Amino acid sequence: MFSPSRSPTPARDAPRAWLDRAAVAASALCLVHCLLLPLLLAALPALAAVVTLPEQLHVIAFAVAVPTSTAAMGLGWRRHARTAPALVAAVALALLGTGALAVDSLGGDASLERWLTSLGGVLLAGAHLANARLVARCGCPAAPCCRNDASLRPRA
Repeated sequence: MFSPSRSPTPARDAPRAWLDRAAVAASALCLVHCLLLPLLLAALPALAAVVTLPEQLHVIAFAVAVPTSTAAMGLGWRRHARTAPALVAAVALALLGTGALAVDSLGGDASLERWLTSLGGVLLAGAHLANARLVARCGCPAAPCCRNDASLRPRA
């Protein structure tokens, strides 16, 4: 089924798995930041004096999310040839970018920014989980979606 040069190995799949895991963790941190921090600050006003986050935090997070997600989705696509995770990631990054960059510049309220970034973070985490599962499934010789599958190779 697999040619020796193209067979999956833990060493070859490690960067793909690491990128997807890092992106899921970053999305989870974003969600915690967007949903729980305002509640915590409202519940404990004294904490607001101690916890100060830079205004550019969303821009920085977005600047990290774009190349990480692009690399993970590209490596995953090269392995499993499915576009759905990348399309969901693109929508999620658009939502994150709108929340991080456009809402403030258009004079939008904080709740819109929170909704957009939260939805984008959840979608992005889901896209990375789907990408990681498809890559892991391609480690099985019987998986028909893999680019390494004999049915997808050009016929001579």
